[in-house]
Amino acid sequence: MPDIRLSVNGEAIEESAEARLTLADLLRERLHLTATHLGCEQGVCGACTVLVDGVPVRSCIRFAAACDGQAVQSLEGLEHDPVMEALRAAFTRHHALQCGYCTPGMLIMARDVVLRLPDADPARIRLEMSGNLCRCTGYLGIIEAIHAVILARRG
Repeated sequence: MPDIRLSVNGEAIEESAEARLTLADLLRERLHLTATHLGCEQGVCGACTVLVDGVPVRSCIRFAAACDGQAVQSLEGLEHDPVMEALRAAFTRHHALQCGYCTPGMLIMARDVVLRLPDADPARIRLEMSGNLCRCTGYLGIIEAIHAVILARRG
């Protein structure tokens, strides 16, 4: 099994990894970072979204070996991130979560939208978030929460 070296939430990690080990399984099973949820395990639902070198990726279909030398951030690694703090508060204020299963992936993707698209309106936010599925909320609170953070950051 090849050794892989990567940074996970700012910590250098070296693991032995068989070729079929997914990034999600590495995070959840080996590193015990359980905020990364597994839903469809086909890259469709977005529950497993994490950042790899700052870009959102589906960790259920990304092999851990493909992340050799890269920086991975799970939701746990964004605990003190100011944008994530604002999003968590806005998700609460706007009732943007119910069962919470999709929330980690939603928050990771929402952070990307806030940082990448500071002028996004609700229609654009809805489009950007369309790859993250939620079976409980109907999305309205999620879109409102993200838009509220964007508006607050504009001043």
